[in-house]
Amino acid sequence: MASNTLSPSPELPELFLALKRTESTFEEIPVIDLANACSKDTVARRKLADLIRDACINVGFFYIKSHGISEDLIEKTVDVAKTYFALPEETKMELDIHKTPNFKGYTALFGENTDSNGLGDLHEGFDLGWEPAIDSTQVDTSAEAPRNDGAMSGENVWPTGLPGFKETVLDYYQRVLQVGQLLFPLFALALDLPENYFDDKTTKPAAIMRLLHYPPQNPTSFETDPDGRQIGIGAHTDYECFTILWQDRSGGLQVQNTAGKWVDAVPIPGTLVVNLGDQFARWTNDIFKSTLHRVINRSGTERYSIPLFFGTDYDVRLEPIPTCVTPGSPYKYEIMTAGEYVKSRLEATYAHSAPVASAA
Repeated sequence: MASNTLSPSPELPELFLALKRTESTFEEIPVIDLANACSKDTVARRKLADLIRDACINVGFFYIKSHGISEDLIEKTVDVAKTYFALPEETKMELDIHKTPNFKGYTALFGENTDSNGLGDLHEGFDLGWEPAIDSTQVDTSAEAPRNDGAMSGENVWPTGLPGFKETVLDYYQRVLQVGQLLFPLFALALDLPENYFDDKTTKPAAIMRLLHYPPQNPTSFETDPDGRQIGIGAHTDYECFTILWQDRSGGLQVQNTAGKWVDAVPIPGTLVVNLGDQFARWTNDIFKSTLHRVINRSGTERYSIPLFFGTDYDVRLEPIPTCVTPGSPYKYEIMTAGEYVKSRLEATYAHSAPVASAA
């Protein structure tokens, strides 16, 4: 890692100088233990937040362990995902994501194009948003009136004839949501803010979860497509505050450092991957990195992953955190609500595969 240590300057926010920051020509991604996330020891929480701050400023990615999600639940969720993706294409297309106003449901192979220079992404997915978990002791409340999420308002859609699919997926969703809610106070501390700073901005979890399936990429495609214009997911940044990702053992996730090198985010048993997204970059005026990443499945086997994209409430305005702006480092972005931003990015991602309206 190059040691370009910054000197104090009135041109930069104090937060930016709080570390002996080095430019992010990182070669590996840090692993952070969350065991002290709820510790009553303020010093222990502060040390944990400092590790997170270092990762957020210098890398934009880190692994977490001691996250509390059982391997049993992960396995059950992956199993129901595999069952769903094994359905006939026409059955899955009944829940085509283009049929919903809030981008929920099924995305077919090449249905997304996350990199505008790409040829479509070699994966299929199933998207859902917030909904209460269901178990044998609970009443299914999915029929209740949906909450108002502004530009992203709308209900989830679910496949029929798959016993246990909805219950298992929602159970996993809620467990990962708890991990995200555990992280927000640590991100606040990392930004030298009160630990409850994000509480009033995350009252209605604006979290989108995806079940993803990547077919094995044909080895000959590397010869016919040397520039990697058709891969699992093209190079992109995520739209929300941060992403919490489970990935199987196939590998393929790569993160780009500032030298332009792609660094492998190899699967580490017992961990989840956390990466920052554009909402945090906007909030912090790019002090926290929203790092470019992609997926290339060269494993020769099927690849499955489950990302949950945790954002602020959709009606929250993405305005700069005061400590992240100075006269010498003014705010860089147009201010809009989180819902408006996420929807605009999703519309761009799916535009190439949207059905063309027939002429009257």
